Amino acid sequence: MSEIQPTVPAGYADLLAGLKQRIQTAQMRASLAVNRELVLLYWGIGREILSRQNEEGWGSKIIDLLGKDLRQEFPGIQGFSVRNLKYMRALAEAWPDEAIVQQAVAQLPWGHNVRLLDKVTSPEERLWYIRQTIQHGWSRNVLELQIESGLYKRQGKATTNFQATLPSPQSDLAQQLIKDPYNFDFLTLTNEAQERDLERGLLQHLRQFLIELGTGFAFVGSQVPLEVGGEDFKIDLLFYHLKLRCFCVIDLKMTPFKPEYAGKMNFYLAAVDDLLRHPDDQPSIGLILCKTKNRIIAEYALRNTSTPMGVSEFCHLEEIPENLIKSGLPTIEQIEAELGKSAEPTE
Repeated sequence: MSEIQPTVPAGYADLLAGLKQRIQTAQMRASLAVNRELVLLYWGIGREILSRQNEEGWGSKIIDLLGKDLRQEFPGIQGFSVRNLKYMRALAEAWPDEAIVQQAVAQLPWGHNVRLLDKVTSPEERLWYIRQTIQHGWSRNVLELQIESGLYKRQGKATTNFQATLPSPQSDLAQQLIKDPYNFDFLTLTNEAQERDLERGLLQHLRQFLIELGTGFAFVGSQVPLEVGGEDFKIDLLFYHLKLRCFCVIDLKMTPFKPEYAGKMNFYLAAVDDLLRHPDDQPSIGLILCKTKNRIIAEYALRNTSTPMGVSEFCHLEEIPENLIKSGLPTIEQIEAELGKSAEPTE
């Protein structure tokens, strides 16, 4: 005999959804608290090791002995390998100030901290990546990708007129969002590639492109039509930035920057503001992506332009000869034969 299902009262779905949200929030807080205590424990162990080595002259063999004894004492607990103990020592050496560890370092999972210790040497740069990771919720793989792409040195480095065309603090936020150069290493383009080839490649790798653009960019469309004065125009790429609350127009150029590109972007931004912008939106911003640029020429081109825009370069994988891609992707042997290089192993 089948069980009679109880009648679901009105409002039950809302109650269930609310309880799920509270449970998930509590689980997240508990996870963060456990992680914080773990990182603080590791930092404390590392500080003890470092202190004994510096003040009492203990050699590196003490770490081997500690690893052995701690694993015997706590056989069910992972993390006391010799390798991990060395990372604990490195963490304490990298961050001697406990306040910074409490406020920033301990907010990241241990795996993130290990990646930073391995790949970043400057304390200022490490702290910048920590804050960016906390702000944007980067996974370990995304953090590693951003480090390898040199994001710290590229973020906010584009040539722009934001300070003159946008109110503060929006101008500062917009400046920090734009990079120079953009890293399109997920693309392979030939010497004969045109803007449409670049656009097609970016759309085919939209996820990687969005990661490179940064958090907050939402894709609106490509070749977006605009009708102005009875004539048709098309925007290469159109995005909307959720934090800036504005449209972002991207114009792609496979050539060095030319001053007339700023005039074209000024036209696009005026049209987007009139035809697409919602009354609650902030003024649209433009980004001209060029193969190369002369910074002085770009600064002159933007100086008296009234609409907010920036100019950045982009770089991509070393170009593969046209004859190798006509019938599909080349084999490793073809690339080695053509370029005279050994294929490097991937991780």
